[in-house]
Amino acid sequence: MIRNIAFILFMSLAFGLSSPSWSYDVEAAKAYNDLFAEVKGAECGKKLHLFPAEKLVEKIKKSEPFAILDVRTPRELSLVTVNTPETLNIPLNELFTPKSLGAIPTDKPVYVICQSGIRSTAAGTALRHVGFSNIYVIKGGLKALVNYLGPKQAYSPIKTAVK
Repeated sequence: MIRNIAFILFMSLAFGLSSPSWSYDVEAAKAYNDLFAEVKGAECGKKLHLFPAEKLVEKIKKSEPFAILDVRTPRELSLVTVNTPETLNIPLNELFTPKSLGAIPTDKPVYVICQSGIRSTAAGTALRHVGFSNIYVIKGGLKALVNYLGPKQAYSPIKTAVK
């Protein structure tokens, strides 16, 4: 019995020493802790910069200044595209290059969109983490936008205010 216990302890120690130890990036964790410190309770969506599709349509109708950052793939863009004057099409896998980051406006709100809102949420969070404070995520993505507008209006230009 003592031999079995000694063998198990020896093997556990040997295995523990031979496997690489895992740790996380303490500085990155602190930075995310700071980013998400205010994200709690009923204001969670607002603190995460989630933006409803219907409010984006209101901004388009009022001709307010903004840009849209579409993080879908070129193949997805070939099927359905966002057509506003300041739409940037940068796939998520190319977003964090100096050239792509340099193309993102900093002087107006930027609304990040994808098909369902998952990639745009990841992109928006990461962009805010690297210093873009003007980034908002279209909650539910293009699906939410089409659902709000309805299929007929979604594929027609939205009438804007005359300046």
